[in-house]
Amino acid sequence: MLQVLELGDYAHRGALLDIYPSGSRTPYRVELLDDEIDSIRTFDPETQRSREKVEAIKLLPAREFPLTAEATKAFRMRLAERFDIDLRRSPLYQDLREGAAPAGIEYYLPLFFTELATLFDYLGVAPLVIETPAVLAAAEEHARQTEERYQNRRHDIERPVLAPQELFLSPEQLRSELNRHRRIELQVPDGTRTQLRLGTTAAPMLPIQRKHEDPAQDLKQFIGAYPGRVLVAAESAGRREALLDLLGSFGLRPDVCVDWAAFRNGDQRFAITVAPLEDGFALKSPALTVLTERQLYGERVSQSRRRKRAGRDPETIIRDLGELSIGAPIVHEDHGVGRYLGLITLDVGGETGEFLAIEYSKGDKLYVPVANLHLVGRYTGSAPEMAPLHTMGGEAWAKAKRRAAEKVRDAAAELLEIYAKREMRGGQVLRFDRGLYEQFAASFPFEETPDQLQAIEAVIGDLESPKAMDRVVCGDVGFGKTEVALRAAFVAAIAGKQVALLVPTTLLANQHFRNFSDRFADWPIRVEMLSRFKTKKETDVAIERLESGGVDIVIGTHKLLAPEIRFKDLGLVIIDEEQRFGVRHKEQFKKLRAEVDMLTLTATPIPRTLNMSMSGLRDLSIIGTPPAHRLAVQTFVTPWDQAQLREAIQRELARGGQVYFLHNEVENIEKMAATVGELVPEARVRIAHGQMPERELEQVMLDFYRQRFNILLSTTIIESGIDVPSANTIIINRADRFGLAQLHQLRGRVGRSHHRAYAYLITPERKAMTADAVKRLDAIASLDELGAGFTLATHDLEIRGAGELLGEGQSGQIQEVGFTLYTEMLERAVKALKSGEIIDLEAPPEQRVEVELRLPALIPDDYLPDVNTRLSLYKRIASAPGVEELRDLQTEMIDRFGLLPDRTKNLFAIAGYKLAASRLGIRKLDLDAKGGRIQFRPKPPIDPLTIIKMVQGEPRVYALDGQDKLKIRKELPEPADRLGMAQHLLTRLSA
Repeated sequence: MLQVLELGDYAHRGALLDIYPSGSRTPYRVELLDDEIDSIRTFDPETQRSREKVEAIKLLPAREFPLTAEATKAFRMRLAERFDIDLRRSPLYQDLREGAAPAGIEYYLPLFFTELATLFDYLGVAPLVIETPAVLAAAEEHARQTEERYQNRRHDIERPVLAPQELFLSPEQLRSELNRHRRIELQVPDGTRTQLRLGTTAAPMLPIQRKHEDPAQDLKQFIGAYPGRVLVAAESAGRREALLDLLGSFGLRPDVCVDWAAFRNGDQRFAITVAPLEDGFALKSPALTVLTERQLYGERVSQSRRRKRAGRDPETIIRDLGELSIGAPIVHEDHGVGRYLGLITLDVGGETGEFLAIEYSKGDKLYVPVANLHLVGRYTGSAPEMAPLHTMGGEAWAKAKRRAAEKVRDAAAELLEIYAKREMRGGQVLRFDRGLYEQFAASFPFEETPDQLQAIEAVIGDLESPKAMDRVVCGDVGFGKTEVALRAAFVAAIAGKQVALLVPTTLLANQHFRNFSDRFADWPIRVEMLSRFKTKKETDVAIERLESGGVDIVIGTHKLLAPEIRFKDLGLVIIDEEQRFGVRHKEQFKKLRAEVDMLTLTATPIPRTLNMSMSGLRDLSIIGTPPAHRLAVQTFVTPWDQAQLREAIQRELARGGQVYFLHNEVENIEKMAATVGELVPEARVRIAHGQMPERELEQVMLDFYRQRFNILLSTTIIESGIDVPSANTIIINRADRFGLAQLHQLRGRVGRSHHRAYAYLITPERKAMTADAVKRLDAIASLDELGAGFTLATHDLEIRGAGELLGEGQSGQIQEVGFTLYTEMLERAVKALKSGEIIDLEAPPEQRVEVELRLPALIPDDYLPDVNTRLSLYKRIASAPGVEELRDLQTEMIDRFGLLPDRTKNLFAIAGYKLAASRLGIRKLDLDAKGGRIQFRPKPPIDPLTIIKMVQGEPRVYALDGQDKLKIRKELPEPADRLGMAQHLLTRLSA
């Protein structure tokens, strides 16, 4: 393994050992010096960059069973002895033979060990057991269910199962073990609670009342009357500063203490410090009260002790070469689309170098030096098998670039027209009261995730800027996009502007209306909804108030775009789940962009939205950090299996949960309800679909939310429905008929709480599905980690095509030249049109520079064995925009893989020379053992006197060679000589 990403991983690279111990919050990087440990540092698995040093770490086993060669051999022998099965068809046997750990292997522990231990074996000599009520009843129910599952599965010849008594204690054995120890049985009468007194009492609730004339009146009165000292504990330094601003606006100015010890040893009457406490408390002696944000703001779920993820770079996700597999389509700017053959090492001119091999039509091969990987990009724009394959030196690529260039010019002109309209409007700078905003933000009952906070700050920055906002916020379902919209709406409303929130369904409009109404209940902001749930009279009144300015925020479906809807002063339009709107509505959105601030929320952006965001035409924020305690949804792709479905439903019901069962055919949904009822007779099943009367549908959804039944059998109407935290299993029948974004959205209906959620995608046999359906299912099953929505969207980009930027088609010239090159051409076209220049988009960019020093410049495979990681780093080095970025890359590589070999130092040196040469207007710098030459572009930004002085001062070394070349006549036998001369030349020419 090259990179450590998850618990239990380890990687050894030279003098570095990376390890992620079981139970640890962070992985560690151990640097070795011979057979001694030189240093131990924590590191971030997202960025692979080191953090702080530590003195020692504790290593625990990563699994309950060994996977050594001896242990797996013994397991396979016992498996063959115990069961009469065809070992060649047993995935369990074959996986272990290959050294992999199959899913569910923990249920075969008796085949690893001759004897198993129980919890009671670890309790010590004389433990005291505290037994809660209903323990034995729960044990008996568990025994019943495991026996039932065993009977259903015991005849599986490919994956045999062990009897429950080999794996679990029976209720009788449990009782026997409990009776052997001293025991306290808890019997708590209904309606009573037990308390353990610790000498403290709860801190008083002193909420800031925004409706009051003096919002901090309760806090002031408490501090004035309290005989002791008061400390406010903020969760972070940022929250401390926000609290200081807020309290200062009410005339309260607490002293700032560095930490708890400083407060304890001081004599401050009222102070504030950083201490991530869950709740406040009070002591009688000495008289002391500690207040947290919960006392000042009410309930707030903190996640301050969670690891902060690094921000995701959307461009890197799409353009990174590190994910390439052999045979994948790849684009070279000069030669077109070929197929990737891997990295190969070649001897050229007596020097060893690494090259990226590309195969073209008719078997032609191109070997691209790693220093020129800025000319190569991943092909993204259609499915790999649909990607074109060009001929080297043929006309097809030139024609494709020409067509793309024409399309780019049109797209750039239309975009500039939108920009021009927005510029003519002059933009709107929204000015608002920061103190009021902090009060509103504080009512959010959770701590913002790092990504969420970044998105909020970016949106508010856009609203404060004179440039009209057009931002896409991409985040998985339940990751906090709605809070971004609430903050933006608040800022716009208190600045005197009206806000329109557009949603694709009436149910979602209803949910947003409730959320917005709750959050704005204490503020003088009027929220209205336009939907089918409103009567005509209510709708007419709402429309009149919109036009007169009596409504600040309106929530509705596409009807909000109707001509009869007029606003007094519309300033912000928020679009939720843009991918669910039709092409006609999106065209109207495009017109709105020229007039108002636009904020788009999406879990998986459609290819065109993603395309525009990636090309810089719309700003993009990704919320990739899950909320506190959120777990990824476990996803299974499986054919219809009654035993498995019954088990999945029963497991969910046994833990007090609910189940979504999605069947998207209204004509036979009643029949499916009967099938599900027979499958799980103890469950209560109700039906929901779009053809039901609105009131009845709303009642069913509310009843499910209130847990009045267990299973909701529905169509895709639940895709944007009410959040139900207790529903944590979803079964999607005929999942092969859904799009990737839709599957991801549906899967996001579950897993909205801290419970593990499960998604079962029921499909026909693999051979009965289309190739695209198989790809979609493979993509969603492989990307089941939290925050995968954006990455899934990039897979959608590859499967469906990037889509034309402004037109109605979902394909176009992007498919011919690839997403990366198309967006680069578009960026160049927009810049050229803005500056009034005419640009030949078919010609290569002028900044292309060649630096050839005849020396080895590569990342050796013994330093970095993984080909994909080497390829990714080569691309990053070749594409680095400046010296600082190169320096950061060097630091990162040393941190991750150890000190750079000389050949890798050469690679970085040449990349730096290219950047310097580009600034000096140099086309080519070529040095060998006997000297070399520099070729300049027309009109380079160099003082001619500099070159003249060089030639006149050292005529034996320098000579002019025609109008555009400087010849170097000096022996440079060693690589160090050529590196030194290149640096000397560039320094002198830039003087």
